[in-house]
Amino acid sequence: QVQLVESGGGLVQAGGSLRLSCAASGIIFSVNRMGWYRQAPGKQRELVATITSGGSTNYADSVKGRFTISRDNAKNTVNLQMNSLKAEDTAVYYCNADLKTYRYTLSIDYWGQGTQVTVSS
Repeated sequence: QVQLVESGGGLVQAGGSLRLSCAASGIIFSVNRMGWYRQAPGKQRELVATITSGGSTNYADSVKGRFTISRDNAKNTVNLQMNSLKAEDTAVYYCNADLKTYRYTLSIDYWGQGTQVTVSS
């Protein structure tokens, strides 16, 4: 069974930085893409950043230039360096992985339980 575990959330002042990490464990054949999504109270979950196993990245416009996503394919780990944080970045951040547990199946999405990021203004 696949599990994703996030770490690194916390409370930080506006303008500060945090680094989130996520590790996927379990029976994994291959990972197509990993990334981060976030959900603020009363809002829908939204994409923050994703990265493929080949290193292609995608960022939400709201975080471009401030956040950097990276990965370690050997460890099935993804990180999110968040700089110049703003109050509007406050949300629960969820790790996501699109992966296969067996070669001849479709890849599917797995989700972590989330980690709280709170930015005080």
